[in-house]
Amino acid sequence: MGRKIGSRYTAHQILGRGSAGTVWLGEGPEGPVAIKLLREDLASDQELVGRFVQERTALLSLDHARVVGVHDLVVDGNDLALVMDLVRGTDLRTRLERERRLAPEAAVAIVADVADALAAAHAAGIVHRDVKPENVLLDMQGPLGPGGAHPALLTDFGVAKLIDSPRRTRATKIIGTPDYLAPEIIEGLPPRAAVDIYALATVLYELLAGFTPFGGGHPGAVLRRHVTETVVPLPGIPEELWQLMVQCLAKAPASRLRASELATRLREQLPLLAGMPPLDVDEPDAEPEESYEEAAPQPREKPPRRGAVPLVPGAAPADANRDTHTSMRVPAPDELAGGARGTARAPRTAGAVRPGSARHRASTRRRRITLGVAGALVAAAVGVGAWYATSGDESSPSTPDNGNSAPPVP
Repeated sequence: MGRKIGSRYTAHQILGRGSAGTVWLGEGPEGPVAIKLLREDLASDQELVGRFVQERTALLSLDHARVVGVHDLVVDGNDLALVMDLVRGTDLRTRLERERRLAPEAAVAIVADVADALAAAHAAGIVHRDVKPENVLLDMQGPLGPGGAHPALLTDFGVAKLIDSPRRTRATKIIGTPDYLAPEIIEGLPPRAAVDIYALATVLYELLAGFTPFGGGHPGAVLRRHVTETVVPLPGIPEELWQLMVQCLAKAPASRLRASELATRLREQLPLLAGMPPLDVDEPDAEPEESYEEAAPQPREKPPRRGAVPLVPGAAPADANRDTHTSMRVPAPDELAGGARGTARAPRTAGAVRPGSARHRASTRRRRITLGVAGALVAAAVGVGAWYATSGDESSPSTPDNGNSAPPVP
């Protein structure tokens, strides 16, 4: 028996769970729908619900082929639910975890679809604020596009704004997913359309490389990299595509492209990417920084994969660093300005060791020890040779030894 959601909808089975709520396969007057039932603590906040109802008109009016449409907003007792289009497929995170990285043509085609969705949203005055692979759905029943890519649709509009309310956060807090946060959000500025462009460029980088450009390690380090670090080039992609990504990852919001421009420019790159295989790069080391002092090697556990550091105590490490709407302290200016040394996460060709990494330092230590031992052996050999040479000179005097020679006078 299904669960009633309001008077018009019935939720039958869970399709997925997220940090903001649970998605159900449901049934409505017009057929199958997806019902996102938001967390109970959100539904019990009457002021927050009132603010969300005010957004209803904008969400319902957002009608675009690349946007998962919202049909209804249900407020019923402790239930607060978004009734949305049902997309027969999977989310982009699931595909990325299965394939690790995508061929450039497919990655660019998917991101261009999402850019179309953002262009429509921004034209309607809506900023998504949480663009990431989890919020991109792939329609498995739609026609295949360039590189065999399924049509991509952007979902979860309005949820970040719902949760980021004055009652739930203070000026000293930021809301978001660390790997995709634009620098201006970290510095406390209000989110504008440009934050979605930065997040989408981060998604494109992740689809190509298999990891985000500034992720890995403690969330505070991730936030600092967004503000202080320059994105490291990906080997093997056309220079024009790389410059496009760099522009959209610019620290200054005004330097980034608009969503419509990004979609057009990305599709112009598709002919150059046809048939190109996925990039052959290794993820930067995610191991903690070690002391430069020599120490005996200690066995260590395998480090967690990038982006798997819990943001809050008790959080599951599997996907916590990509968890949405987690409240984090805004770093102080001195924290953002410092620590640039050692925070760069440079991709490298497969099998290569990143300079400065723990593996690189361990290799350097081994070379130093080897050279030190070799140097000691050489020095010992030279010393022994010199002793033999000196001994030979003393045992061969200019006059023959007839057995009557006296011992040397001390």
